[in-house]
Amino acid sequence: MDLLTDPFGDCGAAMVPLRLAAGVVFVHAGYGKFQRGISGFGSWLSELGYPLGQPTARLVASLEILGGLALILGLFTHWVAIPLALMMVVAAYTNAVKLRLPFAGNENAQGWELDLLLVALLVALILGGSGPLSLDALISG
Repeated sequence: MDLLTDPFGDCGAAMVPLRLAAGVVFVHAGYGKFQRGISGFGSWLSELGYPLGQPTARLVASLEILGGLALILGLFTHWVAIPLALMMVVAAYTNAVKLRLPFAGNENAQGWELDLLLVALLVALILGGSGPLSLDALISG
C-alpha cells in the first residue's frame, strides 16, 4: 500500500456510507410521495406529458422505497442502483429541460443538483458494489 496514492488501501468500505445515504434519501422520497398523496404526483407526471401518470407515480414511489431499503441493507446493490439511476436521469431531465429549473435552485424553485449528485452516487455503487458491510458481502461469502 502506497501512503501517497492509496492511503486507505481497498476503498470498498467507502461504498457503505454512500449506499446508506442514498438509501435513506430514496426511502424518504418514496414515502413522502405516498404520504402527500400519490395521485397528485401522478397528475403532475401526466401534466408534464409522461404517459400513464398514475401507474408511473406508484411505480416510482415504490421503487424509491424498495430500492432505498435494498441499498440500506446492501442487497443486490448493483442491480437496484441501475433503475434508480435511470429514474434520476429522468428527474434531472425533467427539472433541467422540461421545467427549466436553475441548477442550484433559488428561493422559488428547487434545483436539479441533487438529481445529478444521486446519479453520480448510484453510478459509483453500480461500479463499486455495496462494500463489506452488506448482505451482498454476506451472501457472496
